[in-house]
Amino acid sequence: MRVIGYTRVSTDEQGRSGLGLAAQRRAIEDHALAKGWDVQWYTDEGASAKSLDRPAMQCALAALNAGEAEAIVSAKLDRLSRSVVDFGTLLDESRRKTRKKHPWGIVVLDFDLDTTTATGRMLAGILMQFAQFERELTSERTVAALAAARERGVQLGRPRTLPQASEARLHALRAEGLTLVATAEALNAEGVPTAHGGRWHASTVARIANRSKGEAAA
Repeated sequence: MRVIGYTRVSTDEQGRSGLGLAAQRRAIEDHALAKGWDVQWYTDEGASAKSLDRPAMQCALAALNAGEAEAIVSAKLDRLSRSVVDFGTLLDESRRKTRKKHPWGIVVLDFDLDTTTATGRMLAGILMQFAQFERELTSERTVAALAAARERGVQLGRPRTLPQASEARLHALRAEGLTLVATAEALNAEGVPTAHGGRWHASTVARIANRSKGEAAA
């Protein structure tokens, strides 16, 4: 099986001569050797795990979706993501692509997760539930905060077609570090209404985010 070996160090770790990269690679190599896997390497140096917007990670996802590899392998869960919601998005992406032309899995060695197996897919389903639970909690907090602000007489901006709660949720997801695509997918998964009742797209998320920045600057 062809797999992508993914390694990452943060800026601080990079400043200590790439601390951990060798250990991560060795763990992946040992596991791949035992499984008989061919490994293609992608490394993000000086990159945070707060979002998937990392050069090597984005290249790895593109390779997976193009059918160039059948799984992404990481030595530790925090090398892939430190956000439950963000990791849930990654799992959802792999599951969504599995229904299409190029299936791929996620293997995390320290978490004993391997979604190329039935047991791994069951565990991934549980993780997805936790991710969805976290999204719903965040959504409830956002709605409650907006309601409290209205009760205090706070002006929440000029009237517009897009519901304020929808825009607030969009900004909350972006603040968590989700990409434009991941934000759109999360909004669709949660059933957050758009301005015209359709689906969310990355371009829509970008337009609203940029518009808000312009208003803030004004």
